[in-house]
Amino acid sequence: MSWCLISFLSYILAFSHYSVRLLSSTTGINPRAAAPSATAVENDGSFPDTDMVPTPKVIIDQDSDPYATVVEITFGDRLGALLDTMNALKSLGLNVTKANVYLDSSGKHNKFCITKASTGRKVEEPELLEAIRLTIINNLLEFHPESSSQLAMGATFGAEPPKETVDVDIATRIRVHDDGPDRSLLHVETADHPGLLVELVKTITDINVAVESGEFDTEGLLAKAKFHVSYKGKALIKPLQQVLANSLRYYLRRPTTEEASF
Repeated sequence: MSWCLISFLSYILAFSHYSVRLLSSTTGINPRAAAPSATAVENDGSFPDTDMVPTPKVIIDQDSDPYATVVEITFGDRLGALLDTMNALKSLGLNVTKANVYLDSSGKHNKFCITKASTGRKVEEPELLEAIRLTIINNLLEFHPESSSQLAMGATFGAEPPKETVDVDIATRIRVHDDGPDRSLLHVETADHPGLLVELVKTITDINVAVESGEFDTEGLLAKAKFHVSYKGKALIKPLQQVLANSLRYYLRRPTTEEASF
């Protein structure tokens, strides 16, 4: 296990006493990453020799499949079979199945379906979802060190820190709108950092708003979240939407968020 993944996951476990579920309850989590195998190769060597480093993207999708958490990883056309990443995710107590690979103008998209090995059901705990995200990013930093200049966590754990920093006040955008009579849709865009997914869910549930499902995207230095939320089984009324947006804005923009050491 690499030292940077230990740092990542120890940060996540610091939130274990909050343990908010997206749908139902479960036992505690102790995620561990597998050491890279001698035979697995993350890079198939097919990417062109270019100075332009693509933007890494990690998408954790809780909406598209009712039975599995869908994860999508893109880094231009530089990713190979991702066998080490799959093994590292399995060491978290997960079943990992490669769903499909497709190409478009942004590169090669690798999709996985993930379920908990103990239950065969999709992952619902924010702590474990964040551990999945950080495990993938850790492997990107390890097997593709050039990605560190495009990832927020490259500043602390990568070979080369990002050349630019994100101003949290400018980057943070929050929107809430109705998504039918029984739930609302919350959009959050902000500067990325380890533990962000867990912190967002905790901030939301601290004001008694339920998080039902959603999607969490890491796109380079930014994180973009989309959560279906409700209050007592109904969509959020306008005053509560404003309270939610203000709570998240206050948390994300406070100085301790930017200055914390991970």
